[in-house]
Amino acid sequence: MTRESALKVWISGVGLLGPGLPSWRESRNVLNGMQAYLPGAASLPSPMQLPQAERRRSSTPVKLALAVCQEAMDASQLAATELASVFCSSSGDSHNCHAICEALASDDSRISPTRFHNSVNNAAAGYWSIATHSMRASTLLCAYDASFGAALLEAAAQAAVDGNDVLLTVYDTEYPEPLKAKRPHQITLGIALILSPRPLANSLAAATIQFTDEAPSSLADVELENLRRHTPSARGLPLLEALACRKPGRVVLDYLDSLRICVEVTPC
Repeated sequence: MTRESALKVWISGVGLLGPGLPSWRESRNVLNGMQAYLPGAASLPSPMQLPQAERRRSSTPVKLALAVCQEAMDASQLAATELASVFCSSSGDSHNCHAICEALASDDSRISPTRFHNSVNNAAAGYWSIATHSMRASTLLCAYDASFGAALLEAAAQAAVDGNDVLLTVYDTEYPEPLKAKRPHQITLGIALILSPRPLANSLAAATIQFTDEAPSSLADVELENLRRHTPSARGLPLLEALACRKPGRVVLDYLDSLRICVEVTPC
């Protein structure tokens, strides 16, 4: 993707939830350096958008994804029924995967229907469509450590090329042992962005996206940088830092080993 073929979109809503980052609204001053970052467990709200039965069955990734989706939607003031969506997780529902593996290894290998339907990678997208009654197309991705970059490219392409307003949601949850020994650094963190092909009344910034071979941008705070380095969804934190600073800037995001994503941010 050269400068001539760069994707240009407008960011009109942000959702954030992670350890010590309770929401985008409450975390902006942490990301722009005006307030100290205080690590702490992520507190997931109950997904009140869902009917009671679905709310009871919802898993940790679903609660996380719906929380950041709702915050981004509220900020954009767009209707969820009018947005295409891109959902991405580097490894899906980690705790449910663990529970299914335990069941399969036991004498009674039966798996509950709820566990089964929460095990698929489109569970969060399905619950979102139930919560919002959206019938618009939804794209599901999983790209391991490149997940944030892959999802950003997909959503930006749908916005810039197809002319859609797009809800982008990337989320990860921590694995329990013994799977955590093989995937040790994941934490519970989600990011949602509303990308539009044109500026809207509530747009925060324009973002021009293209490939680069430069090194990824790092975060000044050691603890936040540790999140960025070790959790795929947190690879988007430098972009949120640029949005929080409300200044023109340029960030490089992780993607592939030899290919990264440059985002030039221009506040509206």
